[in-house]
Amino acid sequence: MTGRRRTKVAGAALVLALTTGGLIWGFGLRGDGSGTTPADTCRGALATEEAGKFFGGAELEFRGNTGEWMGHETEYCRAWAGGKEPGGVALELSIRPAAAHRASGAAERTTAAPIGFGWNGSFDAGYNPSAAVLVDCAPLPGKGLLVMADVPEDIRELSAEQIRGLARFTTESARRAAERFGCEGALGKRPSTVDRTEWQKSPVARTDGTCRGVVSAQDIARLRLTTASEMPAGRALTEECSLELPAKSHSIRLTAYYGPSAQ
Repeated sequence: MTGRRRTKVAGAALVLALTTGGLIWGFGLRGDGSGTTPADTCRGALATEEAGKFFGGAELEFRGNTGEWMGHETEYCRAWAGGKEPGGVALELSIRPAAAHRASGAAERTTAAPIGFGWNGSFDAGYNPSAAVLVDCAPLPGKGLLVMADVPEDIRELSAEQIRGLARFTTESARRAAERFGCEGALGKRPSTVDRTEWQKSPVARTDGTCRGVVSAQDIARLRLTTASEMPAGRALTEECSLELPAKSHSIRLTAYYGPSAQ
Protein backbone atom coordinates (compact mmCIF):
# COMPACT_ATOMS: atom_id res chain seq x y z
CA MET A 1 0.00 0.00 0.00
CA THR A 2 2.84 2.34 0.76
CA GLY A 3 4.56 1.58 -2.54
CA ARG A 4 5.31 4.73 -4.48
CA ARG A 5 3.89 5.62 -7.84
CA ARG A 6 5.24 8.53 -9.87
CA THR A 7 3.44 10.11 -12.80
CA LYS A 8 5.26 12.45 -15.19
CA VAL A 9 3.57 15.13 -17.28
CA ALA A 10 4.98 17.53 -19.86
CA GLY A 11 2.99 20.67 -20.66
CA ALA A 12 2.70 24.37 -19.87
CA ALA A 13 1.38 25.14 -16.38
CA LEU A 14 -0.18 21.69 -16.18
CA VAL A 15 -1.15 19.91 -12.98
CA LEU A 16 -1.96 16.21 -12.94
CA ALA A 17 -4.59 15.10 -10.44
CA LEU A 18 -5.52 11.45 -10.01
CA THR A 19 -8.72 10.52 -8.19
CA THR A 20 -10.41 7.32 -7.27
CA GLY A 21 -13.09 8.00 -9.89
CA GLY A 22 -16.79 8.65 -9.40
CA LEU A 23 -18.42 11.04 -7.01
CA ILE A 24 -17.50 11.42 -3.38
CA TRP A 25 -20.63 11.61 -1.28
CA GLY A 26 -21.07 13.23 2.09
CA PHE A 27 -21.07 11.26 5.30
CA GLY A 28 -23.30 11.13 8.33
CA LEU A 29 -21.91 11.13 11.84
CA ARG A 30 -23.10 8.58 14.35
CA GLY A 31 -23.01 9.51 18.00
CA ASP A 32 -21.70 12.73 19.50
CA GLY A 33 -19.24 11.22 21.94
CA SER A 34 -18.98 14.44 23.99
CA GLY A 35 -17.47 14.02 27.41
CA THR A 36 -15.94 10.65 26.65
CA THR A 37 -12.92 9.51 28.59
CA PRO A 38 -9.51 9.71 26.88
CA ALA A 39 -9.39 5.92 26.62
CA ASP A 40 -12.63 5.91 24.63
CA THR A 41 -11.69 8.72 22.24
CA CYS A 42 -11.10 7.20 18.80
CA ARG A 43 -11.28 3.86 20.64
CA GLY A 44 -8.06 4.54 22.48
CA ALA A 45 -6.01 5.62 19.46
CA LEU A 46 -5.82 9.34 20.30
CA ALA A 47 -2.42 9.99 21.90
CA THR A 48 -3.63 11.79 25.02
CA GLU A 49 -0.15 12.28 26.51
CA GLU A 50 1.14 13.99 23.38
CA ALA A 51 -2.05 16.08 23.20
CA GLY A 52 -1.52 17.19 26.78
CA LYS A 53 2.05 18.29 26.01
CA PHE A 54 0.81 20.23 22.97
CA PHE A 55 -1.48 22.23 25.27
CA GLY A 56 1.20 22.78 27.88
CA GLY A 57 -0.17 20.31 30.40
CA ALA A 58 -3.68 21.81 30.54
CA GLU A 59 -6.64 19.62 31.43
CA LEU A 60 -8.20 18.39 28.19
CA GLU A 61 -11.68 17.63 26.94
CA PHE A 62 -12.47 15.20 24.14
CA ARG A 63 -15.09 14.46 21.55
CA GLY A 64 -15.39 11.63 19.04
CA ASN A 65 -17.59 10.55 16.13
CA THR A 66 -17.74 7.72 13.65
CA GLY A 67 -18.61 8.52 10.03
CA GLU A 68 -19.13 6.59 6.82
CA TRP A 69 -17.69 7.63 3.48
CA MET A 70 -17.64 5.56 0.29
CA GLY A 71 -18.95 2.60 2.29
CA HIS A 72 -16.05 2.56 4.77
CA GLU A 73 -16.01 3.57 8.41
CA THR A 74 -13.91 6.57 9.41
CA GLU A 75 -13.25 7.73 12.96
CA TYR A 76 -12.97 11.38 13.97
CA CYS A 77 -11.97 12.80 17.33
CA ARG A 78 -10.93 16.10 18.82
CA ALA A 79 -9.04 17.29 21.90
CA TRP A 80 -8.94 20.80 23.32
CA ALA A 81 -7.94 22.55 26.53
CA GLY A 82 -10.68 22.19 29.16
CA GLY A 83 -12.77 25.24 29.95
CA LYS A 84 -12.42 26.69 26.45
CA GLU A 85 -14.91 26.57 23.64
CA PRO A 86 -14.37 23.56 21.33
CA GLY A 87 -14.32 26.01 18.43
CA GLY A 88 -10.96 27.36 19.63
CA VAL A 89 -7.51 25.88 19.17
CA ALA A 90 -7.86 22.10 19.03
CA LEU A 91 -6.20 18.96 17.76
CA GLU A 92 -8.31 16.95 15.34
CA LEU A 93 -7.60 13.34 14.40
CA SER A 94 -9.09 11.09 11.73
CA ILE A 95 -8.47 7.37 11.30
CA ARG A 96 -9.56 5.62 8.13
CA PRO A 97 -8.85 2.62 5.93
CA ALA A 98 -6.75 3.75 2.99
CA ALA A 99 -9.49 2.67 0.56
CA ALA A 100 -12.15 4.89 2.13
CA HIS A 101 -11.62 7.78 -0.28
CA ARG A 102 -8.94 9.90 -1.84
CA ALA A 103 -6.56 11.39 0.72
CA SER A 104 -6.95 14.94 1.97
CA GLY A 105 -5.17 17.34 4.29
CA ALA A 106 -1.42 16.95 4.60
CA ALA A 107 -1.57 13.67 2.65
CA GLU A 108 -2.30 15.54 -0.58
CA ARG A 109 -0.65 18.92 0.01
CA THR A 110 2.27 19.63 -2.28
CA THR A 111 3.56 22.11 0.34
CA ALA A 112 4.06 19.27 2.84
CA ALA A 113 7.51 17.90 3.63
CA PRO A 114 8.27 14.29 4.63
CA ILE A 115 7.49 13.72 8.30
CA GLY A 116 10.63 11.55 8.42
CA PHE A 117 11.94 9.32 11.23
CA GLY A 118 11.01 6.13 9.40
CA TRP A 119 7.36 7.05 8.69
CA ASN A 120 5.56 7.15 5.36
CA GLY A 121 3.93 10.50 5.84
CA SER A 122 3.75 14.24 5.31
CA PHE A 123 3.86 17.33 7.51
CA ASP A 124 2.72 20.84 6.61
CA ALA A 125 3.62 23.58 9.09
CA GLY A 126 1.62 26.27 7.26
CA TYR A 127 -1.28 28.39 8.51
CA ASN A 128 -3.33 25.24 9.15
CA PRO A 129 -0.66 22.83 10.45
CA SER A 130 -1.39 19.21 9.59
CA ALA A 131 0.22 15.79 9.34
CA ALA A 132 -0.58 12.43 7.76
CA VAL A 133 0.87 8.94 8.24
CA LEU A 134 0.22 5.83 6.14
CA VAL A 135 0.81 2.32 7.52
CA ASP A 136 0.56 -1.01 5.68
CA CYS A 137 -2.41 -2.82 7.17
CA ALA A 138 -3.67 -5.99 5.49
CA PRO A 139 -6.78 -6.35 7.73
CA LEU A 140 -8.26 -3.08 6.43
CA PRO A 141 -9.94 -2.35 3.07
CA GLY A 142 -7.26 -1.13 0.70
CA LYS A 143 -4.66 -2.77 2.96
CA GLY A 144 -3.64 0.55 4.48
CA LEU A 145 -4.29 2.68 7.56
CA LEU A 146 -4.28 6.44 7.06
CA VAL A 147 -4.04 8.61 10.17
CA MET A 148 -4.33 12.37 9.78
CA ALA A 149 -4.19 15.17 12.34
CA ASP A 150 -4.43 18.92 12.11
CA VAL A 151 -4.99 22.19 13.90
CA PRO A 152 -8.01 23.33 11.86
CA GLU A 153 -7.84 27.00 12.78
CA ASP A 154 -5.72 29.52 10.86
CA ILE A 155 -2.80 29.49 13.29
CA ARG A 156 0.17 31.65 12.36
CA GLU A 157 2.12 31.60 15.59
CA LEU A 158 2.37 28.07 16.91
CA SER A 159 5.62 27.64 18.79
CA ALA A 160 8.31 25.35 17.42
CA GLU A 161 7.55 23.04 20.32
CA GLN A 162 3.87 22.87 19.36
CA ILE A 163 4.73 22.21 15.71
CA ARG A 164 6.90 19.31 16.79
CA GLY A 165 4.15 18.28 19.21
CA LEU A 166 1.67 17.93 16.34
CA ALA A 167 4.04 15.56 14.54
CA ARG A 168 4.45 13.52 17.72
CA PHE A 169 0.70 13.47 18.34
CA THR A 170 0.09 12.16 14.81
CA THR A 171 2.73 9.45 14.85
CA GLU A 172 1.88 8.22 18.34
CA SER A 173 -1.82 8.10 17.43
CA ALA A 174 -0.88 6.14 14.30
CA ARG A 175 1.14 3.72 16.45
CA ARG A 176 -1.86 3.12 18.72
CA ALA A 177 -4.28 2.73 15.82
CA ALA A 178 -1.93 0.32 14.04
CA GLU A 179 -1.73 -1.84 17.16
CA ARG A 180 -5.51 -1.83 17.51
CA PHE A 181 -6.06 -2.97 13.92
CA GLY A 182 -3.23 -5.49 13.92
CA CYS A 183 -1.31 -3.73 11.15
CA GLU A 184 1.93 -5.35 10.00
CA GLY A 185 3.54 -2.26 8.49
CA ALA A 186 6.81 -0.96 9.91
CA LEU A 187 6.42 2.00 12.27
CA GLY A 188 8.82 4.89 12.65
CA LYS A 189 10.29 6.67 15.66
CA ARG A 190 9.06 9.63 17.69
CA PRO A 191 9.97 12.79 15.71
CA SER A 192 12.60 14.98 17.32
CA THR A 193 12.39 17.73 14.70
CA VAL A 194 10.08 18.91 11.93
CA ASP A 195 11.31 19.90 8.47
CA ARG A 196 9.86 23.38 7.86
CA THR A 197 11.70 23.93 4.58
CA GLU A 198 9.59 25.79 2.03
CA TRP A 199 9.86 25.76 -1.78
CA GLN A 200 13.47 26.02 -2.91
CA LYS A 201 14.66 27.23 -6.33
CA SER A 202 17.80 25.82 -7.91
CA PRO A 203 19.29 25.10 -11.35
CA VAL A 204 17.57 22.08 -12.89
CA ALA A 205 20.87 20.24 -13.25
CA ARG A 206 21.60 20.55 -9.50
CA THR A 207 18.29 19.58 -7.86
CA ASP A 208 18.39 17.35 -4.77
CA GLY A 209 14.75 17.37 -3.64
CA THR A 210 11.49 16.39 -5.33
CA CYS A 211 12.88 17.39 -8.76
CA ARG A 212 15.97 15.23 -8.52
CA GLY A 213 16.15 12.78 -11.44
CA VAL A 214 12.79 13.89 -12.86
CA VAL A 215 14.17 15.06 -16.22
CA SER A 216 17.15 13.84 -18.21
CA ALA A 217 19.95 15.98 -19.59
CA GLN A 218 18.36 15.56 -23.03
CA ASP A 219 15.01 16.88 -21.74
CA ILE A 220 16.72 19.84 -20.08
CA ALA A 221 18.42 20.78 -23.36
CA ARG A 222 15.37 20.11 -25.56
CA LEU A 223 12.94 22.11 -23.40
CA ARG A 224 15.57 24.70 -22.44
CA LEU A 225 14.87 24.27 -18.75
CA THR A 226 16.92 26.36 -16.37
CA THR A 227 15.24 26.64 -12.95
CA ALA A 228 13.38 24.18 -10.75
CA SER A 229 11.21 24.73 -7.66
CA GLU A 230 11.12 21.77 -5.30
CA MET A 231 10.36 20.53 -1.79
CA PRO A 232 12.55 18.21 0.30
CA ALA A 233 12.66 14.64 -0.96
CA GLY A 234 11.65 11.73 1.22
CA ARG A 235 8.57 9.63 1.89
CA ALA A 236 5.91 12.33 1.74
CA LEU A 237 2.53 11.11 0.44
CA THR A 238 2.37 13.78 -2.30
CA GLU A 239 5.29 15.41 -4.10
CA GLU A 240 5.55 18.17 -6.66
CA CYS A 241 8.30 19.49 -8.91
CA SER A 242 7.95 22.70 -10.94
CA LEU A 243 10.23 23.36 -13.94
CA GLU A 244 10.35 26.82 -15.51
CA LEU A 245 10.07 27.05 -19.30
CA PRO A 246 11.76 29.80 -21.36
CA ALA A 247 8.45 31.60 -22.02
CA LYS A 248 7.55 34.01 -19.22
CA SER A 249 5.12 32.63 -16.62
CA HIS A 250 5.13 29.16 -18.20
CA SER A 251 6.19 26.04 -16.36
CA ILE A 252 5.79 22.29 -16.15
CA ARG A 253 4.39 21.01 -12.87
CA LEU A 254 4.83 17.33 -12.06
CA THR A 255 2.81 15.89 -9.19
CA ALA A 256 3.27 12.40 -7.77
CA TYR A 257 0.67 10.81 -5.49
CA TYR A 258 1.32 7.81 -3.25
CA GLY A 259 -0.87 5.64 -1.09
CA PRO A 260 -4.64 6.30 -1.29
CA SER A 261 -4.19 9.37 -3.49
CA ALA A 262 -2.48 7.22 -6.14
CA GLN A 263 -5.78 5.46 -6.74
